[in-house]
Amino acid sequence: MSHGLVIGKFYPPHAGHHHLVRTAAERCDRLSVVVMASSVESLALADRVAWMREVHADDPRIAVVGVVDDHPVDYGSDAIWRAHVDLMIAAVDGAPVDVVFTSERYGDELGRRLGARHELIDLDRRTCPISATAVRADPVGHWWQLAPCVRGHLALRAVLVGAESTGKTTLAAELAAALQRRSGAHGATRWVAEVGRDVTVEKLAARGPGATIEDLTWATPDFVAVARRQAAREDEAARAGGPVVVCDTDAFATGVWHQRYVGARSDEVERLAVAAPAHLYLLTDPDDVPFVDDGMRDGAHLRRWMTDRFVERLEATGRRWRWLRGERDRRRAAALTAIDDALADALRFAPPLGQRGDGRPGPPAVTR
Repeated sequence: MSHGLVIGKFYPPHAGHHHLVRTAAERCDRLSVVVMASSVESLALADRVAWMREVHADDPRIAVVGVVDDHPVDYGSDAIWRAHVDLMIAAVDGAPVDVVFTSERYGDELGRRLGARHELIDLDRRTCPISATAVRADPVGHWWQLAPCVRGHLALRAVLVGAESTGKTTLAAELAAALQRRSGAHGATRWVAEVGRDVTVEKLAARGPGATIEDLTWATPDFVAVARRQAAREDEAARAGGPVVVCDTDAFATGVWHQRYVGARSDEVERLAVAAPAHLYLLTDPDDVPFVDDGMRDGAHLRRWMTDRFVERLEATGRRWRWLRGERDRRRAAALTAIDDALADALRFAPPLGQRGDGRPGPPAVTR
């Protein structure tokens, strides 16, 4: 059986990479895809391996493995060539390689060193006019060249948090609409509604006609379920939508509400809050929005107390956050500015190891 090999950084993986892998898999009996990531890069090796596995999960011929490769790039150094090739051989457990597939000019030399023939695929990028360098330089402009799992990881989660009746839901919808009016991938911006409100409606319905908010009881399992459903909604929106997902609360906010209703924090809810990524929190101040009782709210007297709890937890957990104060237009403008700033930071990639003729790495990179 012929054993093929594809290697690369996949930093990040894009449509061109997947075209290479699928084409290679059709030309051999089994294909090893080796993800070779440097520790200075700002996408984890484990994430890149998981993404490649997810995209190619339907082809049993393809096996994806990963290895940390902190060797510099120097095509003129025999020692550095051997260091890279040794990592490749170790990654495939020493299995002989019959054919190497690349879209690069170095492929002939790589094949020679592995004792394998080389098949060059789409060198000029005519089939898939994209490169990881281009994606890193302009992720938003190349958003649809990324698989849903990669988009889900990179998308900025802008989360509205705050006390009841402080304008979160209205603002979330307005922010999503404003982003959708922008060109390109932003047109697919989605916003995620609050699960806790849905659960409150469900609880009221279960109590029967005439039930009020005072009739409801809340326990830790309720909040765990809310946090999980909220995170699932966010992930779905991030995979399907544009570079920003606007969220009306999240698992972190659910933990604060747990403190309000149960009287203490929940380790299980807190773990879900850590697992659910969010890059920016927008805290709505209660002083500029009149309280409206819609039959499912605690009361105006708790708004300041809840706001203080959010400030405490945001500061204690080191999350990136901004106040939203003033009248409606001012809040929306401040939120959009904060989103743009956070998005620029979230989509900034650390440069890979540099390439020099003497084999030394380039300037040190700062991870995001």
